[in-house]
Amino acid sequence: MEQHLQHRTTDGSVLRHIEALVTEEHRLQAQEALSEHDRTRLHALEVELDQTWDLLRQRRALRAVGEDPDKAEMRPPDIVEKYEQ
Repeated sequence: MEQHLQHRTTDGSVLRHIEALVTEEHRLQAQEALSEHDRTRLHALEVELDQTWDLLRQRRALRAVGEDPDKAEMRPPDIVEKYEQ
């Protein structure tokens, strides 16, 4: 994700990235059979989606308390994957 958001990060850019990830995820899920590469990519997409949603929630929370949303940072997969959905 970080490489995708090298430009100025805004809530809009984060949401557009989420939309792109979801589109790719749906494309893969629609396939009748997935190759090992596709299964690996699908798992990576799920992790990146969790990270990106977390980043958006951080930005919104910081803004809600009067802080700079640009202080939000992408958390590592091992952190966000432990969150309860």
